[in-house]
Amino acid sequence: MAVLSDPDRLSILKRFAEQLSALRVVFNLSKPDLQAAVNAIDAWADSNQAAFNTAIPLPARTALTTKQKLQILYYVLSRRYEVEP
Repeated sequence: MAVLSDPDRLSILKRFAEQLSALRVVFNLSKPDLQAAVNAIDAWADSNQAAFNTAIPLPARTALTTKQKLQILYYVLSRRYEVEP
């Protein structure tokens, strides 16, 4: 998987900012700084995809598709976010 396109990254920035705004969360970061964070996190995900795949034990590593592995990661991260104080 390659890094996300610029429009996709911008969409993430907008979605995140809209969520914060809806929750009335005070957020002291400029749009360029937030965009840099989105870009860096996406680049990190791209650079570490091999390590992520290697961390999955066999036989799941070979039985699951890339999309299925990412779905599980999404569910894990979502749950971790939900329980974070």
